[in-house]
Amino acid sequence: MKTYGARRKASISVVAALLCGGLAAGCTSTGVVGSGGGPSGGGTTGAATPLPSGKYTAVDGFYAQQISWGACTTEPADDPKADLSAFQCGTIDVPLDYSQPAGKFVKVAMVKWPAANPGGKQGSLLTNPGGPGASGVDFVEEAKQQFDGALHATFDIIGFDPRGLGRSEPIHCLDDKTQDALYEEDAPKDPAARKAKTEKDSKALAAACNKNSGDLLPFVGSKYVAKDMDVMRQVLGDKKLNYLGISYGTYIGSVYAEQFPDKVGRLVLDGAVDPNADQLESDVQQQIGFEKSLEKFAADCVTNHAAECPLTGDGPAAAKQIGAFVEGLRDNPLPTRSGRKLDEGLGWTGVIIGLYGDVGSTWWQYLRQALTLGMQKHDGTILLAGADQYNGRDDSGHYSTEQDGLIAVRCADFVTPAPSPDAVQKAYDELKNGAPILNADLTKDDLAQPMCADWPFQTQEKPHQIKAEGADPILVVGTTDDPATPYQNAVNLAKGFADARLLTRVGTGHAAFGSGNACAQSAMEAYLTAGTLPAEGTRCTS
Repeated sequence: MKTYGARRKASISVVAALLCGGLAAGCTSTGVVGSGGGPSGGGTTGAATPLPSGKYTAVDGFYAQQISWGACTTEPADDPKADLSAFQCGTIDVPLDYSQPAGKFVKVAMVKWPAANPGGKQGSLLTNPGGPGASGVDFVEEAKQQFDGALHATFDIIGFDPRGLGRSEPIHCLDDKTQDALYEEDAPKDPAARKAKTEKDSKALAAACNKNSGDLLPFVGSKYVAKDMDVMRQVLGDKKLNYLGISYGTYIGSVYAEQFPDKVGRLVLDGAVDPNADQLESDVQQQIGFEKSLEKFAADCVTNHAAECPLTGDGPAAAKQIGAFVEGLRDNPLPTRSGRKLDEGLGWTGVIIGLYGDVGSTWWQYLRQALTLGMQKHDGTILLAGADQYNGRDDSGHYSTEQDGLIAVRCADFVTPAPSPDAVQKAYDELKNGAPILNADLTKDDLAQPMCADWPFQTQEKPHQIKAEGADPILVVGTTDDPATPYQNAVNLAKGFADARLLTRVGTGHAAFGSGNACAQSAMEAYLTAGTLPAEGTRCTS
């Protein structure tokens, strides 16, 4: 069972390229999700550049610093031709370890889109798109249209790459060739061989991360990012933090509210991660969510797009056809125009990224065309492009650091002990009943290995309810058929807070912000700009 990062929808460069001519020569697309983190990304690799030290003597010194804003010179990964003239970029310093502020420190990259109405500006709106591992700098630069209007009129829109990610001195584990080899080799079908390979790959990844970024690994957890956000709040000149967190960004916002309840301004947490959830059960529910979305996509494909759909039958039958096609890639991988092969693992990733969208979205359009090319023309080019975008691989074969960051943050945020036999059995039964297509070859051994068992350090952070007593009201937003962060997460998160309001978007796809749902968008904007909460029980259908 592969766990997919609960990330915000990336920009649709893959779809733009395929619509330009099926990824033919002449169409340009980087096909990556996050900041490169290498030479073109403006970041470092942790081990290659030692972290500086000795500049500060106390935490107060970090709060007293000033940002030197300047021109943004590195284009976002998904939009290399973006006009960056409206944005300002800079960095701040934060302690590697807040208990030792005089020791090493790291630089956090930030971007600002100055408010359109400076005279009526209420301060800054800090944002984070999730992942964990996604670039918040890229997010603001790419999502300019989504912030335009009331939010941009009221706030300086601020994005940042959390410590150890993107342009902020990122975690770096595996080189490009090693990552290619891992992604382009399907796990063995034999359960014992698969278990052995999983354990071998886990140990190799942990060793590489420790070798290349060992100084950073214990300090990339969300509890440190929350402290960094409070430094940003002060440096930006805000008495309280106004914040829009999406997907895993909701967890960062929740942790901030727990640590600094008196500094909470207007927080909107959209596409919620439940901080009190059992991690195995959370991953199981995500798989079930993606399977439901697969069936919804398949039903929409055959019902509303028959002329461009390679599927037949009703939703469940059509979804099974997708499963059979992708499973067949294990023994018969498809050629692509790059010369690489599309195997089963890459095929599923190319399908899953499309399911982050919803009815009528360009992501579902991408998936229809990708499956048509693969199933009818025996060409895996478009699905491979989708998988590459999810995995952070650009056209030159260079990987971003997003996948390295994803596992590093998850291992820092939650202790993951080996599940009990009863928990394994429960998870196995739920997956076989609720997500049998995505887990056709699943065995109990696949569920028994904790994700971070071989990690260089073992965190003490445990799932727990966050109340944030004393914080201003928090607006939690959930989508009823969100595959990546199931709706129940939002229900649980809102109930856990001492003072929160739940807003429900009725629909599919991941998160409400930028989804095109005018009701949800206006409700979020009303709270952020005017402090007006939606009525209890509000459900947005359009």
